Amino acid sequence: MNRPPVAVLGAGSIGVSFAILFACSGVDVAVYDPVAAALPRAAADLRERLKPLGITDPADTEARVRFTSDLDTALLGVGFVQECAPERLDVKQKLLRQTAIRTAEEVPLASSSSAIVASRLAEGLDTAIAARILVGHPGNPPYLLPVIEVVPSPSTAGPITERAVAMYRAAGLRPVLVRREVEGFVFNRLQGALLREAYCLVRDGVASVDDIDEVVRSGLGRRWSVIGPFETADLNTRGGIESHADKMGPAYQRMGAERGQSDPWTPELVAEVTAQRRALLDLDDWDERVRWRDRQLIRLREASTTV
Repeated sequence: MNRPPVAVLGAGSIGVSFAILFACSGVDVAVYDPVAAALPRAAADLRERLKPLGITDPADTEARVRFTSDLDTALLGVGFVQECAPERLDVKQKLLRQTAIRTAEEVPLASSSSAIVASRLAEGLDTAIAARILVGHPGNPPYLLPVIEVVPSPSTAGPITERAVAMYRAAGLRPVLVRREVEGFVFNRLQGALLREAYCLVRDGVASVDDIDEVVRSGLGRRWSVIGPFETADLNTRGGIESHADKMGPAYQRMGAERGQSDPWTPELVAEVTAQRRALLDLDDWDERVRWRDRQLIRLREASTTV
């Protein structure tokens, strides 16, 4: 089924990345930037990024993307808008307002905002426009990292969210619906928690920058490329995540208190997490899942030795 063209608003790094993502999935893309001088650089950037992707016909993919400094031209006939303007509320709001009046009411207006929530983007805008605004926050670059956070505001219309999820999924992404607005969403909150602790460890003389990166490169990061933090804890302890919380919860609480945090794993919270994990993996299948994890890590180890 043919999908309508996409407009990417902003020709910076993330805008070019989204253009590659959508073009590689067979969609025509218009990349808009009000600074005409930015367009040749963006076109050259796109061409260079396509080279190592192993695409059968990179010229055909490149031809799906056109660059323009005229907003009306960029938005002509589009079925989806990905806003990639600088992380400034006033700039994004102005652009979203201009875009809304030039596009059909069923067209989602998705912002690549890294921290600004959709309800703030919609502040002061007409109700009809607010209903079309949501955040589509990618891993960067989205053509290599398939996760994308879809974050509607309380004002976002349900069908708009559904269309955005469908559009991203059709482009090969794995949409994660964020159920409540929080600054930074899930991706940057997780990333920020690790980065804050990394800075503290350097400050306190515990480890060097490169040593901390090595722990993540060769340990946490390698494991997390296969399974996330909850499944890691679930598979690290026989008896699953409930047993892990019983054994390790007090230590993690002390480490958090050391940093001025008071977020204990209460029995109710552990019960909720446990229930969700057991819905995903019955403890009767725990041993086989551990063996699966090990097979994936062996594949990663073998792949890393050939690089």
